Amino acid sequence: MSTLDEEDRREYYRIEDTIALEIRPLSAPEAAGQDVLQDASPLFNLLSELHLSEFESQHLLRQISERDRNTASYLKVLNKRIDLLSQVVALTVLGQIGEPQPVVISEGGIEFSAPNAFALGTALSVKLVLMPQALGLLLRARVTHCAAKGAQFEVGTEFELISDAQRQLLARYILQKQAQERRLAREQNESSVTQKE
Repeated sequence: MSTLDEEDRREYYRIEDTIALEIRPLSAPEAAGQDVLQDASPLFNLLSELHLSEFESQHLLRQISERDRNTASYLKVLNKRIDLLSQVVALTVLGQIGEPQPVVISEGGIEFSAPNAFALGTALSVKLVLMPQALGLLLRARVTHCAAKGAQFEVGTEFELISDAQRQLLARYILQKQAQERRLAREQNESSVTQKE
């Protein structure tokens, strides 16, 4: 008999990462609602909207590239400037959230350490800032497991009501991190081979 955790591992690729994370239990009305969660921080909401709007306009940029390379090049430069501004906003938001912490993350959920236990099925607000892309996401999650691990609790969650754009942004981030890890491993391998010669 397979567990939910094993099923998640088959469905989504998981990575270990260090991210800024803020967890908050949802109130009963928030948990029952189907609305997109909004954060109290206008900066965090701005950061989220910047990436979602950029993601939603990518197909338009591809269409423009096919017809007019100069305009597409200019729009890419503007996009780069917006990315730099979003990194400034992200650094400000990071100061509000706190120190980055180790997690295991996938498109389907996130596992993290917490000082307090959460009951199975607890609805959570998961606010995360993923660097260096300065990607801010506010997602709903439900606790799937919680176990004592030393003085902390290891908490596993499954994302709920995640939009397609949010899921694809998260998937792109995970794939980029995976490619970066492979590149670093390859460079270390090449470096150790060179040193032996």
